Amino acid sequence: MTRQHPSTSTLLLGALALSLLVAWSARADEVHVAVAANFAGPMSKIGAAFGAATGHSLKVSSGATGKFYAQVVAGAPFDVLLAADDETPKRLIAAGHAVGGTNFTYAVGRLVLWSAQPGFVDDQGAVLSSDRITHVAIANPKLAPYGAAAVEVIRARGLTDLVRPKLVTGESIAQAYQFAFTGNAQVAFVALSQVVGGSYWLVPPDLYSPLRQDAVLLKAGAKNPAAAALLAYLKSDAATRVIRVHGYGLVP
Repeated sequence: MTRQHPSTSTLLLGALALSLLVAWSARADEVHVAVAANFAGPMSKIGAAFGAATGHSLKVSSGATGKFYAQVVAGAPFDVLLAADDETPKRLIAAGHAVGGTNFTYAVGRLVLWSAQPGFVDDQGAVLSSDRITHVAIANPKLAPYGAAAVEVIRARGLTDLVRPKLVTGESIAQAYQFAFTGNAQVAFVALSQVVGGSYWLVPPDLYSPLRQDAVLLKAGAKNPAAAALLAYLKSDAATRVIRVHGYGLVP
């Protein structure tokens, strides 16, 4: 019986299919990103668009920046950190846990005093000194930059002695939001990006230190092409549009 040999075109198509498969496998990597709780919402949209554009997949963990710092130092396998400040990435670089020169500001946060009740918070924040408030939720200022900013605002308003007994502290800004959302606190200091409904006071930025939120490539992700691709994507027009829509500023 005569043995039939594959045609040249068949061989070429097979080679092309194999090369495409190899190329897809090479670029379809997973990146494990630790995201500050205030940026979880925008990141879900950015992550979906990033995956569609690159083929990479994201594994996202959200929480307090200070907690992520401790986890990274302890060896947690995060590839990228999106912090709620610019100091934590610098500290990780200095300690040898992140790659020098990869940190940059991806967003500038805005702090608000928010209530789930419409009309409860006035546009000057005077309600903060009102006896209508018995509980004020903030993120843990030792772990979360937004919590530290809230403490600065309370101090700047001269309300430390009045408000301190009313403070309810969450591990992250997401938990602080949840306290106010469920009514366990009348108000909470949260990020503008978290606000949906209710009423809020947009805190003047001169009352707290700038919330420059930096991203950085961690040592665990130094050889992961998806990690580098994510950091590059965060600077793209598509990503910055999402960041602006959610109330964040950008560094010129």
